[in-house]
Amino acid sequence: MSRVHVPVLAEKTVTIGDQPVHFVVGGTGLAIVLLHGWGGQIASFGPIPGILAEKFRVVAVDLPGFGESPVPSRPWDARDFGDCVAGLLRRLGLGPVTLIGHSHGGRTAIALAAQYPELVRKLVLVDSAGIVPRRGPSYYGRVYLIKAARRLFSLPGLRAGKDSVMRQVYRMVGSADYNAATNPILRATLVKVVNDDLRPLLPRITMPTLLIWGTQDRDTPLSDGRLMERLIPDAGLVELVGAGHFSYLDQLDTFCRIVTHFVEN
Repeated sequence: MSRVHVPVLAEKTVTIGDQPVHFVVGGTGLAIVLLHGWGGQIASFGPIPGILAEKFRVVAVDLPGFGESPVPSRPWDARDFGDCVAGLLRRLGLGPVTLIGHSHGGRTAIALAAQYPELVRKLVLVDSAGIVPRRGPSYYGRVYLIKAARRLFSLPGLRAGKDSVMRQVYRMVGSADYNAATNPILRATLVKVVNDDLRPLLPRITMPTLLIWGTQDRDTPLSDGRLMERLIPDAGLVELVGAGHFSYLDQLDTFCRIVTHFVEN
């Protein structure tokens, strides 16, 4: 999908409740809102906001804790993120919109669409989080090791070395996302959202829903997309063969064509 002119997107920040939220906005027409994944930011979408802004009104958001939106004052779950984005849509006078969420942004989009259906015209979930996977002995072994080390080094005489030891333990057995989230509130938020199974919300999503998934996604596997397709009443799944977790970048032109067709029709 060749492009000659890419509209300039204006940067803005507003406060929703007590939470500053940074976003970019541009274009005219039907409204599209882009929500990035965990550890990402607006720039994670690459050229997509500009491409879509040629035909639509586009808002791309730095979710709280990422990009230029500061970490919340307390640990959040998916519903808190959904509430915040809903507040942003109301502040901007947008809605109903087409909501596009990747990974953690998809988790946020699920919570928003289920709780505020009046704000969402159509929903696009891209390699979305929200399904808690089955966990084997190795996962629970890592959790036990972290908890045991934390308890041990909270004892008198060992507390002085607790921070150093726990950093080493996290490096050895913690996930990449957990280790990257050095802020304690952001770490606690990560723990909350990855353990929050949103399957009960999926049947409550009433608007047309498009699922886009990379067949080689190793972070949120294709089986999650197929499960969401079964549980969301009006959903269809597009599999991007050979694409990974960032399927929208792996097959950029195809992604933009599919989304444009879905939004317009």
